Amino acid sequence: MLDGFLNVYKEQGYTSFDVVAKLRGILKQKKIGHTGTLDPMAEGVLLVCLGQATKLSEMLIDKDKTYRCVMLLGKTTDTEDVTGKVLTETADIPDEASVIETVNSFIGTYDQIPPMYSAIKVNGKKLYEYARQGIEIERSPREVTIFELKIEDVSLPRVTFTVHCSKGTYIRSLCRDIGEKLGCGAVMEKLVRTEVKNFRVEDSLTLAEIEQARDQGTIGSYVMKKELLLPEYPELHIGTDEYARKLLRNGNKLQLSQFAETVSPETVTDVPGIRVYDETDSFAAIYRYETEKGSCRPVKMFPKNAETDK
Repeated sequence: MLDGFLNVYKEQGYTSFDVVAKLRGILKQKKIGHTGTLDPMAEGVLLVCLGQATKLSEMLIDKDKTYRCVMLLGKTTDTEDVTGKVLTETADIPDEASVIETVNSFIGTYDQIPPMYSAIKVNGKKLYEYARQGIEIERSPREVTIFELKIEDVSLPRVTFTVHCSKGTYIRSLCRDIGEKLGCGAVMEKLVRTEVKNFRVEDSLTLAEIEQARDQGTIGSYVMKKELLLPEYPELHIGTDEYARKLLRNGNKLQLSQFAETVSPETVTDVPGIRVYDETDSFAAIYRYETEKGSCRPVKMFPKNAETDK
């Protein structure tokens, strides 16, 4: 069974779960998961984990992402994109200079109210389920960060921009907020996720291309090692002591002195985790250093002989 991850190009019309379901059929493998939902109308990078790499899925959903968006001014809908019911329309669009100034004003951190048509749960029920029943639920604002926003084209009433943003940012709602500030309303017309964790849309594969690679017997060359998803985690190797190696195999706590490298607490304190490799140089686990205890505890284990298709 395949173990690692694929950079998949999610095409329009598919949900992220549709992509996972189709991949299970193409690859004849059950243990597959994605690392961040894309709306059905959105396209682009969807990192899909295979085998033991699925243990990393929830750790990657929180990562910031980059999108290319086409925003349509002068319209509002109930879904905040062009697929929804039109609520308002106007031909009274501010001039180009005002639009550019307003769009750029959203760079930085601000409180964003998530859309009703979203998978956020309130009282155990997803918001879009309420929305489909015509029920409006009060949503609490969430702090999001727009790290970078570059306007690529202004052809009013459309504005095309690239945005690098934090986890939990809804680009539909960013368009809504820009439209509200301009006083004319705005919706998202097109969205492409262009990058996640340095994995770019140019390098992604469509489902048809993945199926072709399977038929040609080359699919393995496109499956990337799971540790490539964690470049910010320092790499350490277990030492020569057999007892330390046994502790690693059993998923027990480790002391810094049990690694092959000379490690000071300062080098592993302010990092999200540590990639730990066994004596065969195989990625065996993710550990985290606990300052108060002076030891490393296991977070995720990747046993060699584990059955991946469950």
